[in-house]
This record gives sequence, C-alpha cells and structure tokens, in this order.
Amino acid sequence: MIMTSRPSGETRTLMASVYDRLRSDIVDGELRPGARLRFEELKEGYGVGLSPLREALTRLAAEKLVILEEHKGFRVAPISRSDLRDLLMMRQEIEGLGIRRSIERGDDAWEGAIVAAIHALGKRGSLTDDGRIDPEWELRHRVFHDSLVAACDSPRLLLFHQQLTDHADRYRRLSHHYPAAGRDHLSEHVALSEAVVNRQAALADELIRAHLARTVEILLADDDLQESGMDA
Repeated sequence: MIMTSRPSGETRTLMASVYDRLRSDIVDGELRPGARLRFEELKEGYGVGLSPLREALTRLAAEKLVILEEHKGFRVAPISRSDLRDLLMMRQEIEGLGIRRSIERGDDAWEGAIVAAIHALGKRGSLTDDGRIDPEWELRHRVFHDSLVAACDSPRLLLFHQQLTDHADRYRRLSHHYPAAGRDHLSEHVALSEAVVNRQAALADELIRAHLARTVEILLADDDLQESGMDA
C-alpha cells in the first residue's frame, strides 16, 4: 500500500503564520500592487522554507490578493479603478444580503454586539494628525461592520464578506492621504447601527449601499491612488 505524505503539523503552522504575514503586508500596502513575489527573497524576508511559502501564496491567489502567471510565478494583485468599482458592487450585494439575513435571524446578543461595536468606534477618531487612517480605528471599524452581518447564518457569506473587506481595506490603505474632509464617519455608522438594531431592513440596505459608495467616491477622487503597473 502506497502512503501519500501529508504536511506535518509544524509545516501547517508555518504556512498559517506566513500566510497571515503576507496577507497583512499586502492589505497594508507593504507589498505593492503588481510586485513580483520571488521565492528566494520571500524565504529570506519571512524566514521560512519553500513549501509553506508556496502553500500560503496559493491560498492568497485563491482569495485574489495574489495572481499566478504561467511561467512567471506569483505577483501581488494589481489595482485599478474598474476593479474598485466592481469591488463596490460586490460589497454592496454581499454586505446588504448579510445585514438583511441578520435582521431576520439575529437575537439580543447580536444586537448587543452591534451596540458595543458602535460605542467603541465612536470613542476613536478615524484619522491621524497627518491625515492617514488611524490603525486602531481601522480595527474597531472592522469589528463594527463584521457585527452587522454576524447573525446571517451563512458561513460562505461570512467568508466572502471577509475577503471583500480585505480587498477594500487594501485600496483604502494604498491611498496615502485619505481625503475625508466634510465626511462625518460616526454619523453614518450610527445611522446604520440604529437601522439594523431597529430591524429596518430596507433602510439598512439603503444606508450600507450609500456608505460603501461614498468611500469609493472618495478613493476614486484621490490622485494618490494610482493604478498599478507590472514591474519586471
């Protein structure tokens, strides 16, 4: 009987670790859109071997944060204005559906989590003194949006929501100076939280679509957000 080899627990742990680090560096913009991901450089930079690196990059390629080009290897996924618009459309559909399903299924604990998340978000400003998005606000913002769809009772929807949010976060962080003058983030989020907790599904759907669209409008107007080229 021929036994097939399986990755050891240590290999799987290394893969998970390097996957998390690569994903973070891509979403944060440390690895630039279109940049080639060379194995020798990654092995040295991340301190891991070829096998966990290949597995992590394959997983990131499935999430469209990395692309695999035949005979050329892996690259960080490029960005474009058309992709950002497509991302907006998908986020509006997925997050809107998740909110509607959560309103139908959510209990008191779900409502409480939303109230706690909006309270935490309101205690932190969205921008740093130099106009960049505050990292702690980003974390609280992610928790808030996750809380809205948490009761949707669909693991696949939650997975798609997570992946789409990662892509959206990358676009926002690649904008060097987020031009949000005149935008009241907190009021938008409070209105959304109140509509969801009050089970006003139609209003919540309208508000989430407008909220996501406003962010994309701001990014598209920002000259710092350049479409990526492909380096050699």
